[in-house]
Amino acid sequence: DERRFLEKPPLSYIALIAKAILSSPTNKLNLAAIYKYIEDNFPFYRNKGGGWRNSVRHNLSLNDCFIKVGRCEDGKGNYWSIHPSNLNDFVHGDFRQHRRSR
Repeated sequence: DERRFLEKPPLSYIALIAKAILSSPTNKLNLAAIYKYIEDNFPFYRNKGGGWRNSVRHNLSLNDCFIKVGRCEDGKGNYWSIHPSNLNDFVHGDFRQHRRSR
């Protein structure tokens, strides 16, 4: 059913990002690869403009469960990974939000 195929998935941005990162053999991805995973696996986002990408960036920087783990080889951007203290939760499907304390 094509309509269901194009429905917004019932997942938070945290869950989408975590699923993308966990799909990588190295458990780290750059921003472009996170976007590509989301578009490839959740067609709803393919033609939705840039708003959802802003939300992905916002969630990466806002939540303690995501950490930068080094610069990309081309020097453009960083790799993102899941904080080790959250990895086990995410592997088991617990995608609760973990905000940075101010």
